[in-house]
Amino acid sequence: MLVGLQNVTFEFGARVIVSEATWHIQPNERIGLIGYNGTGKSTLLKLIVGEYQPSAGTVERSRGTTIGYLHQDLLSFETTQSILEVALTAFERVQQLEKEIEELGKELERTGDEKTLHLYSDKLHELETLGGYDIHHRTEEVLHGLGFSQEDLARPYQEFSGGWRMRVLLAKMILQQPDLLLLDEPTNHLDLPSIEWLEKYLLHYKGSVVIVSHDKFFLNRMVTKIVEVYQRQLHIYSGNYEFYETEKALRVELQQRAFENQQEYIRQQERFIERFRAKATKAAQAQSAMKRLDKLDRIEEVEIERPNIKINFRIDKTPGKILVELKNVTKKYGNNIIVENSSAEIERGDKIALIGANGKGKSTLLRIIAGIEKFDGERKWGHNVEEAFYAQHQLEALDINNTLLEEMKTCGSQKTEQELRTLLGCFLFSGDDTDKKIRVLSGGEKARVALAKTIVSKANFLMLDEPTNHLDMHSVELLVESLNKYEGSLILVSHDRYFISKAANKIWEIEDHQIKEFKGTYAEWVDWKERMAKQREQKEVKEVAAPVVQQIIEIKPAAPVLNREQKKELQKVQRQFNQVEEKIARLKEEKVKLEAALADPSTYSDKQKFATAESAYKKNGEALELLNQEYETLFEKILSMETEMD
Repeated sequence: MLVGLQNVTFEFGARVIVSEATWHIQPNERIGLIGYNGTGKSTLLKLIVGEYQPSAGTVERSRGTTIGYLHQDLLSFETTQSILEVALTAFERVQQLEKEIEELGKELERTGDEKTLHLYSDKLHELETLGGYDIHHRTEEVLHGLGFSQEDLARPYQEFSGGWRMRVLLAKMILQQPDLLLLDEPTNHLDLPSIEWLEKYLLHYKGSVVIVSHDKFFLNRMVTKIVEVYQRQLHIYSGNYEFYETEKALRVELQQRAFENQQEYIRQQERFIERFRAKATKAAQAQSAMKRLDKLDRIEEVEIERPNIKINFRIDKTPGKILVELKNVTKKYGNNIIVENSSAEIERGDKIALIGANGKGKSTLLRIIAGIEKFDGERKWGHNVEEAFYAQHQLEALDINNTLLEEMKTCGSQKTEQELRTLLGCFLFSGDDTDKKIRVLSGGEKARVALAKTIVSKANFLMLDEPTNHLDMHSVELLVESLNKYEGSLILVSHDRYFISKAANKIWEIEDHQIKEFKGTYAEWVDWKERMAKQREQKEVKEVAAPVVQQIIEIKPAAPVLNREQKKELQKVQRQFNQVEEKIARLKEEKVKLEAALADPSTYSDKQKFATAESAYKKNGEALELLNQEYETLFEKILSMETEMD
């Protein structure tokens, strides 16, 4: 056991976060810590690292256990060092050894002392044991994986925005390789390629990982256990998020059924007691029934902490067939080209997800469509288009002197006060929250108000830039459900793959400075990309094999008349060569399938399935290596035989 919570109770004033909670974190576990906003997930992480002390119970940590904790408060860190230097501080002992070795080297040159030589040798050995000679390579590899270019590595840390700083600190933390890694919303500041890289890295991480995240795709691929903070208790599920959803629905149903059965039993017993306790002949039985009820272990009714409120859109006007037309659009920032002479159309009914790596210009293109970004080319609105644009800068448009409710009334939605309060409930504002002034809200809370205002407008065309950033899973579900019922059109930028997969019917990607459109869902787009990658790999195999075949064909006409034995031997080797070539092609096809299986989240939720897939992939690689060696040997042999026959 690395860390154990034993009968832990923790309170903030009169508010109980967890009561008599028990949870043991074992080595090599990947755990998803989930719960509605405000239930205490981040508080639990602080209990684990010792920032908070429990009101009752104990938090035990194994001696020598190292813990890495990534959280938003780390952003207060400031330095003039480059991001490479910041990430390299993960290797404190290695850097200390390098300084000591340098000093010992100077002393050795000066004195030639044997004792110094032995000490110098010991330090070199320790440096080698710690992998000190490749720390720069490892650090650069992790920073590249998290989206930094080679040029970025030398730039000062303080030049980067909060999201990019968090990536540097994440890189430092995973390079430290603690026994237990606690990650609080690690995907919030990552684009899709960086999230995919982090998934692959953490899947092979040797320590244990606890992740707080609202990204269902990430949790499904990453974790093998879910711990839910619910009704001040910790509920543990042995599986990924998909398993949790199924299992929780079953548990809730069983608990409700047991509650109802017990309530019926209680009613029957109470009727019996009421009817017979005054009768002398039945008084003893009535008394026994009362004792049974007193001793009964009561089953609690299933409480829904967050009701399934519906968000209803109202659209006054129906637009024409084409909402927005982009013609020969070009946008550059100096030498950085975003799009060049690119054209596209958004049609009525389109629900487009604009995806890709950070820096590709997704938000810029969204602003071009909204008409608030300068560009070369033409952007043309269609007939009867009423647009609403949500992005982080919309926060500035909020009136800080208004209450939340007053701000919602400025939208002119004609919704009642109760309907507006209900809508704010979907965006995590409940009860008296709606009477708070905008000025006292945090950045995340203001973002949710701005999103609620966008949703409540009568727009028939929505432009949404990262709408799920400050929402919990339940609110994302409600938003998805509402956008699916929304009769208007939309284009959105998001790194939340679950949200994209449920909300979009088209995918836009900026590639080679052009807007590339895929007519289909995110899942269909992923399948298509995998098929294209497979076809490219097969084409490369054929292109590699083709020159060899050509070379053999070209050699043949020049060969003199051969005697029968020589001909037979050459034909035999050529047959072997062709067979090996066919085997290599088959193994490469098999390799693509195995890679797809290893990328499938369901593989990681089943230990046996994962072990089988990993073993098969390893065997495939070993077989390919042997066949490639045989391929080269046979080819050399053919050339040698034909040269001898010249």
